[in-house]
This record gives sequence, C-alpha cells and structure tokens, in this order.
Amino acid sequence: MSTFFSTIFDDVSPVAPLGLIVLKGAEELGKLVDNYLVDWYNSDIGKKNYRFRKNTFIIDASCPRFTTGDSKGFIADSVRGYDLYILVDVGNYNVKYNLFERENSMSPDDHYADLKRIISAAGGKAERITVIMPILYGGRQHRRNSRESLDCAQMLQELFHMGVKSIITFDAHDPRVQNAVPLMGFDNFFGTYQVMKALLNRYPAIKLDREHFMIVSPDEGAMNRNIFYASVLGVDLGMFYKRRDYANVVNGRNPIVAHEYIGIDVKGKDIFVADDIIATGDSVLRLCRELKEKGANRIFLMATYALFTEGTSKFDEAYAEGMFDAVFSTNLTYVREELRERDWFVEADLSKYISYIISSCNQNKSLSPLLNSADRIHELLAR
Repeated sequence: MSTFFSTIFDDVSPVAPLGLIVLKGAEELGKLVDNYLVDWYNSDIGKKNYRFRKNTFIIDASCPRFTTGDSKGFIADSVRGYDLYILVDVGNYNVKYNLFERENSMSPDDHYADLKRIISAAGGKAERITVIMPILYGGRQHRRNSRESLDCAQMLQELFHMGVKSIITFDAHDPRVQNAVPLMGFDNFFGTYQVMKALLNRYPAIKLDREHFMIVSPDEGAMNRNIFYASVLGVDLGMFYKRRDYANVVNGRNPIVAHEYIGIDVKGKDIFVADDIIATGDSVLRLCRELKEKGANRIFLMATYALFTEGTSKFDEAYAEGMFDAVFSTNLTYVREELRERDWFVEADLSKYISYIISSCNQNKSLSPLLNSADRIHELLAR
C-alpha cells in the first residue's frame, strides 16, 4: 500500500464534505481523479472515520450557452458547506459551441469566464473553494516589459476577490506571479516523479548515471526544473542560451536569433531536456539538431504541456531523421488523439497525484510530502 495513501487516511478528519466540479473540457481528467477518490474513501481505511462517502464526488454543474455566445453558470446540486474543488482546463481548444450559425472553439478566455460563472453560481455558500488550474490562464504573460497587460496576475486577483481560498497549478511558467495575491494560497506542483516513472517504463535499460546520461536546459527560464532533475539523479547539467530579437514581435513572441550551448561535452550521452510547454516546437527541434551535431546519443524531450500548436508533422519528420527518441508529457491539459497515436509520444498520468492533493487539502494536512518528489524518485531508481 502506498505510503502517501496511508498518511492521507491516518486519523481522517475532513474539514467539510468534499465536492468536485469539473468544467467542460476537463471531463477526462476529472473522471480519473473522481475514481481514485471514490475508491479511497470507500475503502476500509476511508471508512474508519469518514462520514461523507459517495459513489461520486463530482457535483453536476454546467455553463450552457445561447447561440449569441452568452452563457451562464448553473450548479444542479447544493454546495452549501462543501469543501469545493473546481477543475478547469483553460488549454482545451477542442471544446466547441455554436455562435451565430458557426461552430466556435473555446479559447482560454472562454474557459476562464466559465470558471468565474461557476464560482458566482456557488453564491458564497461553499465552506471553501479551491481552483485546480493545471495550466495557468495567462501564465505566459507573467511580467510587464512595456505598456502591456498582466493577465495572470489579474486573473489571480479576480479569483481572490471572488472568494477563492487557494489555487493549485502545475509547473507554472513563472511561479513568482503568486506575489500578486499574497493572502491567497498558491501551490505549484511538478510531475517529475510521474515523468521519471514513464521514462523508466519506456526505457527500462537506460543508465541514469553521469557517464551515460545528462540533463540539458533548453533556456535560462527552464533552469530550475532541469537543476532539480540533475540534482536528484546526480548527473551533469548543460544549458542553451537563447538570444532573442527584442526589437520585433512575431506571433506574440520575440524571435530567437541564435542558440548557444553552455556546458560539458554531450558526445555519446543520452540527453534529457525538460521544459514547461512545447508550443510550435521550433526551438526544441533546433536544440535537438545542435545536440546531435555535437555527438549526443539519444535525446528525450519532456514538456508538462505538449500543445503542438502547429501540429505534429515537423516532429514526425525530425523523429524519422533520428533527431530525438521520445517526447514525454502529461495529461494535465487536452492531448489530441493523433498525438497519442505517435510512437514517439509518451504520456504520464497525473490523476492519482491530483487525487492525493485533494485528499490532503480536504483534511488540512501538509502538502510538503507531495511537493517534494525527490525521495519517491530515489525509491523508484532503487527498485
């Protein structure tokens, strides 16, 4: 039995009945999370002191839309006195609705608006509201360089003023954005253990030692997550420095004019590259090509959110050329089916991890064991 499982249900004392609202677009992940919660809370351990057992913790809620595009939040069941967790995937672009005889895809703005509608529909009756937003709305617009908006900070302040107690997210682009709401809980988790488990399951013979394996950060912004991998595994770390053209903006970003590698020789070594997002994928594929030119052996790419905003064709071509061996990602946001069918794509399931987080929060237990995955990775390597 899992150590986390035993710890969560040792002296069970929930602060309030547990309720889970899953917004449109997050149903797949929400169902997996609910299945774990139901199994645990109806197990022998869960029955010990638990008075709120159910067949499902999901509360029926929706945001129906008119053909004009207007919408409203609706909660079918009572949430009075509930410890309420609202799961939203602002990155799911595959949710459609009719707008003036046209089919329209929901944008992050639409998902965020629906989140506010559901919070408003709760009417302040819940004991506590926690928002689980794996990919942060406006997370890439986290700082101001000139006359521009601060979308993520604005979102956090709005949720705070609407009565949200805490927000749970994963691999925030820049977690310092939480400084916008110093009086609201902000927990930033990482799926490092689940990714390492997926890597070892896919490549059981891989040698994770300094002679055969190393970590390379794709840029300075991703250094912290790559430093963690390197420190836990005890291997060397290199990085690429992205030189950008800050005088121009293309597709909302300053274009990269040069990639410069800093670090020890990668020749003959397996390389692991971790980042938060793969969007177009241009920069990471350029990185792969440069590493191969330097003599790297296998290259494993990891992104918490594999968005592939321009499709997978360029990755198919690069994989066929031997530029990389696999892309590891999570199910924290929508993953298109064509991506799951690719031989080079490996998905790590974080639904159980989210269930642990919800259970711990519902009982006001420390999240520190869940935030630190180093011990679990060491146990995994030992096995």
